[in-house]
Amino acid sequence: MVMFRLSGIFILAPMLGSTTIPRIVKVMLVFSLTFCVYPLLLNPDQPSAAMLGVVIDHGLSLWTLIPHIAMELMVGLVIGYCASLPLIGMQFGGDVIDKQIGIGFADIVNPESGEQSGVIANSFFMMGLAIFAILGGHRIMLDILVGSFNTVPIGGFNNFEGVVALVQGMLSVIFQMAFRIAAPLLCLIFLQTVALGFIARTVPQLNIMSVGFTIRILNGVLFLIAFISVAAYVYIDEMNRLLEVIANFFGV
Repeated sequence: MVMFRLSGIFILAPMLGSTTIPRIVKVMLVFSLTFCVYPLLLNPDQPSAAMLGVVIDHGLSLWTLIPHIAMELMVGLVIGYCASLPLIGMQFGGDVIDKQIGIGFADIVNPESGEQSGVIANSFFMMGLAIFAILGGHRIMLDILVGSFNTVPIGGFNNFEGVVALVQGMLSVIFQMAFRIAAPLLCLIFLQTVALGFIARTVPQLNIMSVGFTIRILNGVLFLIAFISVAAYVYIDEMNRLLEVIANFFGV
């Protein structure tokens, strides 16, 4: 049961759930992590010892084993998925920028998720993943997961309505995060469109279509140079806030 709860983060969590990691390596990591965590949970000073003691003394019936496994797996999946939402917000904000500056057709494969995304979207995703690793987000995620054994008993998680509300609230926050990242460029593109409209009315001989695309790409590059630190700050702020929300939800 401990192994199934820990295995959830190796499916959806950042870094640990990457498609570049072979499945056999993930399985060995889950087994190794389980053998490290399980003795810690049996420490008499930990609340998890009493919770595990009930399961060890009374056992689990065959009819309730599958539902218990599903609940344990869901706990890990919820923690891993919620921790990956800021990265999805970064990628979504970068995808909006790709479409606005006209390079949205130049998709490349994201090695982390195995899906195709724009150049800027992929760059933002990798930047967010690097920040996640540098700030120790994977360690915080593991601390939350291990700490959940002290508050959520084995097979005793039943707050399904809370999980739905948690994911819905985080999804709305991620859309706001993507808008915060792309908003400066959207304003810049709007002003550029208005200016080119005035130029097209005053100088009809000028081919605004060809000039406009070039100016839009140049403005997009200058925007990335000037506001890349702002995007990183937005990601760090949302990542810390969402990890704190996850920790409070599981009572860690």
